[in-house]
Amino acid sequence: MASATLPTHIAVVALVRDARVLLAHRHPNRMNYPDLWDLPGGHVEPGESAECAARRECAEELGVTVIDAERFPMACKDPALLKHAFFATRWVGNPRNIAPDEHDDIGWFAESELPRLAMADPAGCQDLVRLMRAIK
Repeated sequence: MASATLPTHIAVVALVRDARVLLAHRHPNRMNYPDLWDLPGGHVEPGESAECAARRECAEELGVTVIDAERFPMACKDPALLKHAFFATRWVGNPRNIAPDEHDDIGWFAESELPRLAMADPAGCQDLVRLMRAIK
């Protein structure tokens, strides 16, 4: 019997402030999901919790320290991924793109703008809109 491939665990964070969410534009040279908008985040390392991975990725990619990180449900259409989604409304530092090899831009977006963006995983866009409406 062939063994099934385990999904890759990823952790993403929706930083939300003033009814806007921070998204990162994936560099066009990325192997997976190039040239698309996505929540900042990345792989959960072996032995690391999803929440710790989410906080680490925010520090590595945006230069911020997340104070509060709360889970929220977010769909993921890629069966090879298991997405752990968090949101934060408080963090220390001013988010900036400190990982230009991963992202070529970052930006703040209102919920009305999300459906028009080319997203890495459009399946989760509805959940992101729902989150933003809930924490207004």
